[in-house]
Amino acid sequence: MSKSAKHSKEEQKNLEKKLGEVLGLERAAQKAVEELNSMKLLESSSKKEILGMKDEANSHEEKIMKLISDISDEKEDLKISQENIEETAKETEKKAVKMMKTYLGEDPDSSEAIEFLAIAEGGEVIHYEVLNAISKNFKVKELSNTVSSILKEEQKHLQLCIDLAKESVS
Repeated sequence: MSKSAKHSKEEQKNLEKKLGEVLGLERAAQKAVEELNSMKLLESSSKKEILGMKDEANSHEEKIMKLISDISDEKEDLKISQENIEETAKETEKKAVKMMKTYLGEDPDSSEAIEFLAIAEGGEVIHYEVLNAISKNFKVKELSNTVSSILKEEQKHLQLCIDLAKESVS
C-alpha cells in the first residue's frame, strides 16, 4: 500500500478545499482585471503588465483544472471529488468578487485598484503556500511540482503589484 493511501478522508477533503480555493481565486483574479480595465482604472504604464497577470491567471486555472483531472483519473489511492472542488471554487470566486466591490466602493481610483490587486495577489500567495505544504504530504509529484511552479509565479505577481502600488503614489 502506498503512503498516499494512508491519508484520511479529512486530509483529502482539505486538499479538495485548497484546490477549490486557488481555482476560485484564479477565476476571480481574471474577473477583477477585466472589471478594473473596463472601469478605466488601469493606468497605461501598468496596463500591459496587469493584463499579462490576467493571462497567467488563466494559465494557472487551466493547469489546476488539468491537475485535478489527472489526479482524479490516475490516482486510485487518492480520491478527490471534482464536484466538491468546483463548489468551493465557485464560492471562493463569489467571495473574492464581493470583496473587490466592497474594497473599491463607489468611486475608486487607479491607486485603489492596484492596491486591491496587491491584496488579492497576497491572498493567492497565502493559499498557494498552504496548498504547497499540503501537497507535500501526498507524495504526488505532479501535484507538488504544479503547485510549486504556480506559487513562484504568484509571488512575482504580488511583488509586481506592490511595486505598482508604490509607483502609483509617488
